[in-house]
Parts: sequence; C-alpha cells; structure tokens
Amino acid sequence: MSYSIKISRDDDGRRLDRFLRGKFKWVSLGEIMKSIRLGEVRVNSKKIREPGERLYEGDELIVKWPLKNENDNKILTNKYSSWGKIKIIFHGENVLILNKPSGILVQPDEAGGDSIISRVWSVTGLRTAAAVHRLDRNTTGILIVALHGKSLRALEEVFKLRKVKKFYRAIVVGKAPEKITIEAPLLKDAEKNLVKVSEAGSKAVTICKTLATSEDEKISLVELELQTGRTHQARVHMAHIGHPILGDRKYGDFGFNRLMKNIKRPMLHAYELEFPILHEESLNEISGKKFYAPLPEDMREILELRINNYED
Repeated sequence: MSYSIKISRDDDGRRLDRFLRGKFKWVSLGEIMKSIRLGEVRVNSKKIREPGERLYEGDELIVKWPLKNENDNKILTNKYSSWGKIKIIFHGENVLILNKPSGILVQPDEAGGDSIISRVWSVTGLRTAAAVHRLDRNTTGILIVALHGKSLRALEEVFKLRKVKKFYRAIVVGKAPEKITIEAPLLKDAEKNLVKVSEAGSKAVTICKTLATSEDEKISLVELELQTGRTHQARVHMAHIGHPILGDRKYGDFGFNRLMKNIKRPMLHAYELEFPILHEESLNEISGKKFYAPLPEDMREILELRINNYED
C-alpha cells in the first residue's frame, strides 16, 4: 500500500532524505535509504532514487509509510520491520510492541547505558516512552512499550488486573507432563537476586502444556501461560517440577547444560500476548488483538535438530 504526502511551503527546497528522516522518525536511516534505492519513493509519480533530490511546494510524495495527516510524526502501522536486531511487531500511535533479542536489558542500568528503552528514545524521540513489563536480559520475545503517559497508566492497570494473557515457549529438560498447573508461591531474595518456592512467598500460577518431546525424551518444547507475573516465575516453576529450562545457569540442570556446550542462555521466549476488549481510548489500536513473536534462531536450531518434524 502507498501513501501520499503533499509538500508544504515549510518544506520547499528540502532534500528528500532529510525530509523523510524528519517526517518518519521511527524508521531507521537504513530502511529509508533502501526504500529510495528500490524506487519505492515517488515524487509526482516519478521514481526517485537519489537521496539528495529536492522537494518543492505542491509536490506529491508517495511513500510506503502511513501518516494520519501531513503534520503527524506518530505513525500508525502494522508493518513488521526492525531497528537492527530489534524487530518491530506493531507500531501504533500510543503503543509499540517489539520482539526483544537476548543480551540486552529492557531498562538502562546506568545513565546513558544501552537498553531497549534507550533505543526507543533515540529512534522515536519520545522520552515519555516506557516499558510496561520486564523481560530478563537473556529472555527473548514480546515486549510492550507505552509511548505516552496516558497509555502507560492504562496498560499498567490492565496488567495489574491480569487481563492480558501471556504465553511463553521454553525448551526444558526431560519429558514434561502433557499439561500441568503449577501453583507454588515464590519468594525473592533481592540481595542475591534469587527466587525460591516458599509458603512465605507471593502467589504464583503457571499452566504448562507440552507441545513436543524429542525421541530420546531428553528435551521438550513447552508452552507456559503465566497467570501471575513474578520475577523468574517460569524458570523457578519449571525447575520446581523437575523440568528446568535448558541453558538456565541459575535454576537449571547444570550437568545437562554442560553437555549442551553451544547454549549461551536460558531457552525461554515470550511468544504471545492476547488483549481483551479495552475501553480506554488510548488502547483502541490493540483492543481485542493477539500479537506473536516468532522463536529466535538459537531455539529453532535446537528444535529442528532434536525433534523430528518440528514446525514453529
């Protein structure tokens, strides 16, 4: 689909690349240049392949990125694109949904430190953007970022009331039960950053469903529905029932992990988020929708190698 923008007097004489960078701040420079190079950008129906082409008042610019109106830099799109290794699942006016890679924090741990949120600030220019929930540094998958204060407050309330269904996928050690509900309270030792099952802890509920098991029954792919959102919940609950997550160096099967030498992190991925009907205006764009993040390459490689006829 293509979208038309009329060049105003304010942009008369501007270079094409600088106009696009200013108008579509959420799109990477690399993607803008690629679009120009492929002839996807047109001026008055003519394909423009030179970034330095000048624009003049009255020109009709055709691009592939939608605007609500000519003066709106907050783009609405369902396009699956990326900021380097960070894949964009959904980019709305009020909400951004990303597929987080491993090895990066959600929030910076020091001033000026790298993180998902630091990159969102840099790309969008929206310092109001904030993560609604957290994923561990080495956990991959769906992460929701509210772009404005109003949508942040609304989403925090939705999560607090547990209205959002959260599904993870994990590769675990052994032949996991076909389906089991794990109800085991969790207690966190903040000083050691460790979590354990304890009657003194907070309520935690995880529903585990096995999707596939290797022929030698050494690993299983499971779907985990987290009905509560405790720190390290999936990792501790799976270890509690004797099927720790593969690659987990904190709660896992250390002997088995050593045998799997190429695994660098816990094989845990936030796979799906399902939103109910939401009546808050700032959340209309995600109301009643499901969003998915495909499995990362490291998990797919293990499954394709060890589970016959595996399909994501």
